[in-house]
Amino acid sequence: MICSTIKLGLGELIEFIIYIRVWSAEGEFAMTYPTAESTVRASGVRKIPLPVYTMLILTTIGIANAAYVAHGNYAGAQLWCPIIDGCNTVVSSPYSRVFGMPMSYFGFIYYLFMFGLAARLAYEPTANSVRFRAVLYAALGAISSAYFIYLQLGLIAAICSYCIISAITSFLLLFAALWHFLTSRP
Repeated sequence: MICSTIKLGLGELIEFIIYIRVWSAEGEFAMTYPTAESTVRASGVRKIPLPVYTMLILTTIGIANAAYVAHGNYAGAQLWCPIIDGCNTVVSSPYSRVFGMPMSYFGFIYYLFMFGLAARLAYEPTANSVRFRAVLYAALGAISSAYFIYLQLGLIAAICSYCIISAITSFLLLFAALWHFLTSRP
């Protein structure tokens, strides 16, 4: 059999795999097309579990959220607070910095790291070390978010809507990581 691959698209990869049987049982040329299952196997595309898609979506939301707040910190601009008017109070409080760095920078790095873990889980959904790390780091993010919500309610006396979005995203990310961990046992 001769196998040729044609790749098309801008940013998208479309594979057409054509198997041409050089000679058939009768000595004639015949063209056969692969089944969907053999095409998936030949192209290396695997079915990505739903919890991993959920993690990718949640980390993208977290990245966008943290990037907006980090940009506001970096530019010194006032944040637009659509729901609760306390964002700028929280961001300008002394509790919003660790080692002189705004917490939004750490949040941005955390969500980027979690996106990388989720992307790796898309390729290796049953890798034990990656599954465990996803749960561990998602739990650390959820615990950190709970602590920061405590600081807002108890010490700062103001609530930031972006921090609430980040906390909800962190807890949902933990649930998605646990969901994947429990459903993808090798």
